[in-house]
Amino acid sequence: MSYMDLHLHLDGAITPEIARRLADVQGIKLPDSDEELRKQLMVPDDCESLNDFLMCFALPLSLLQTREGLSEAVRLLGDKLLAEGLEYAEFRYAPQLHTEKGMTQEDAVLAALDGLKKTGLHANLILCCMRGEGNEAANFETLELARKFLTADGGVVAIDLAGAEALFPTKKYRELFERASEYKIPFTIHAGEADGPDSIRAAIEFGAVRIGHGVRAFEDMEVVELLRDKGITLELCPTSNRMTRAFTDISNYPIRRFMEAGVKVTLNTDDPGIEGITLADEYALMREAVGLTKEEEELLQENARNAAFCSKNKAYNTKR
Repeated sequence: MSYMDLHLHLDGAITPEIARRLADVQGIKLPDSDEELRKQLMVPDDCESLNDFLMCFALPLSLLQTREGLSEAVRLLGDKLLAEGLEYAEFRYAPQLHTEKGMTQEDAVLAALDGLKKTGLHANLILCCMRGEGNEAANFETLELARKFLTADGGVVAIDLAGAEALFPTKKYRELFERASEYKIPFTIHAGEADGPDSIRAAIEFGAVRIGHGVRAFEDMEVVELLRDKGITLELCPTSNRMTRAFTDISNYPIRRFMEAGVKVTLNTDDPGIEGITLADEYALMREAVGLTKEEEELLQENARNAAFCSKNKAYNTKR
């Protein structure tokens, strides 16, 4: 079976091994102890919320502040996923978070595109805008870069909105996504993770064709019906949802409930480096937790093929 990961953050995919490679390339000092490095990179067992979870990104982001580091990270991650059996992945990251050492947002896009060319994995880029205060100009700059570099395949294929959802509600970003729609840029939006179904509803109203997470949709059945009727695909990430406490009882994870309700869902890793997982682990978790069947796994992958932000001629053995 071919596997695809549609919800994968570049900075959240930096494993200790990749971190050491990036540090060596850039002359950056890391802890000598592998145990200490893992402690700084990976989510602690006592993580209480999405906000706590997001604090784990400081170290990986510090390794992605140069063209060389960012390009090499994309290459290393692509090669790692290829070795794990993936056939396609979409790497999402926020160019505005990679400007601490003098790169511009455009430099950050060009560096990641360079890394894509050097990996054997079929992959694309999703540019993230960020929730926050005072970064409106940076978000619109990201949007303009997505417009400039937008392609059907082999580069920038969509935008996203990421960050502290509960602190900065989705509804505040209407103008950004109205502009994206004018530019005909496809987009997914993180929604229904730290915030409830109203966040998902706003993302749907904006025109999102996919929703990052969306795990709290069942708090409002009208939202579930909207997802079904509009054919919007959810990018489910169960390990991440458990770690951020977006969904605490993994034995009741709603992946099958979504499928039974006619909602299209996919299975993804979110942040495999800081979570210490692979996509295969996510499938194994769902087999154990909810009894996911082989037929259901095939449906999840069919959904991923149909929802992927890539050109039709590159889709894998399916009509789109």
